[in-house]
Amino acid sequence: MTDIRVPKLNNNDTSYVLVEWVAEDGGAVASGDPVAVLETSKATEELVAEEDGYLWRVLPLNADCAPGDLIARLTADATPPADALSADAATGAGSPVDAATGIGSPVDAATGVTPTAHAATGIGSPVRVATGATSPGQAVTGAGSLETTGAAPVDAPDPVVTAPARALIEELGIAPAELRALGVPVVRRADVERLAAARLAPTGDGGRTGQAGDAGPGDDGRPGGAGWRPSSGGASGTPHELSRVQRAVARAVRASHETIPAAYTVMRIDVGDALALAARLTRGVRRPVGLPELVTCAVARLHAAFPLLYATLADERTALLPDAPHIGVTMDAGAGLFVPVVHDAARRSLKEVAARLMEYRLAAATGDFREDDLAGANIVVTLHHDGDVTLAIPLIFPGHACALAVASPQEVLQLRGGEVVGRTYANIGLAYDHRLVNGRDAALYLRALKDLLEDPESTFA
Repeated sequence: MTDIRVPKLNNNDTSYVLVEWVAEDGGAVASGDPVAVLETSKATEELVAEEDGYLWRVLPLNADCAPGDLIARLTADATPPADALSADAATGAGSPVDAATGIGSPVDAATGVTPTAHAATGIGSPVRVATGATSPGQAVTGAGSLETTGAAPVDAPDPVVTAPARALIEELGIAPAELRALGVPVVRRADVERLAAARLAPTGDGGRTGQAGDAGPGDDGRPGGAGWRPSSGGASGTPHELSRVQRAVARAVRASHETIPAAYTVMRIDVGDALALAARLTRGVRRPVGLPELVTCAVARLHAAFPLLYATLADERTALLPDAPHIGVTMDAGAGLFVPVVHDAARRSLKEVAARLMEYRLAAATGDFREDDLAGANIVVTLHHDGDVTLAIPLIFPGHACALAVASPQEVLQLRGGEVVGRTYANIGLAYDHRLVNGRDAALYLRALKDLLEDPESTFA
């Protein structure tokens, strides 16, 4: 029997959602066949069978799952394993419980106990699971009452807590009683965030802040759900639920601001000749070529001379220098902000870079990216296309040393040799982690980028 476990798909998400079972439960699959589809905050990824066999689902559809979680098993014959989902579990009732995520690990066949105890939170102590249980963690005795093993009866069963939720519970110090009062069988991170907001929101109880009982049973933690309230000082308005993409952006922004001491330098670069060359190259390569393509190629070429600006800080004494530049380029076509990556960009021709970015622009319109498209960047070029944007300070992604911001080109009149001439400039800025890069390094890097862009015939010939 072979386990199928969730791989790590990116560095931004701690859990994914099982959005589709491609293979039938108990059906035969061949090596390389897709069996399931996982959704991250920004992409979907197929999982494939690594050998022939019969697939047995362990997790139900739409379950949250973390890297390393068991989602299915492959057997050599058509005999289901003990922990395969029952028909009820497949529809979301009574599925086994995983200790790390709260979903999907086998129940002990001998004792019928699922070991989900977690000392820090007191949530998820061992519970006996019986046929006909009304929710995870509840068991029906012969008299039809609920009980837990090894403990006195309680008013409400302990809910299952997913790994992302547990991390936030420990960070915020939320009591087990507050979680039980939610009335949900599985506590997800969104539920914990709502609890934290309720603590801060004013109530009508004489000034006491939100208590655990503020949330009604069955609340799903979404704006507009039962018990949901805004946390912005009681402000009123129409609830608007953030997309998964925007929530991922929010996590990256928060991590960046909390962990990276950033500095910023901007340089004005004459891009008139570069744009004129780009127009000619567009006709030659039959792909759109503009400032984004030229900057991406130029940034890739600077990797050899400035490897520290593409590095990852390992600890206080060490940085990891990458072997190749993998350039992320920001794109937002209305479906959310994405940062697809031109991998090993220094080895790619301008035509290849232009073709790749064109593919990414089309994908950005629908958000139809593969996880590989979005993974592996070691520096990011952020694009600001609005004609009136003259300065932008980019976010440094966690794990990166730098990020570049390319503002829209501006026409400028100058006096040269007694004549008024028009030139086209763009402000290109560099945000950098001051633990790795100093102001002098930033200025030298921007100067080298300026030299490449202001002599485009030599750079991109």
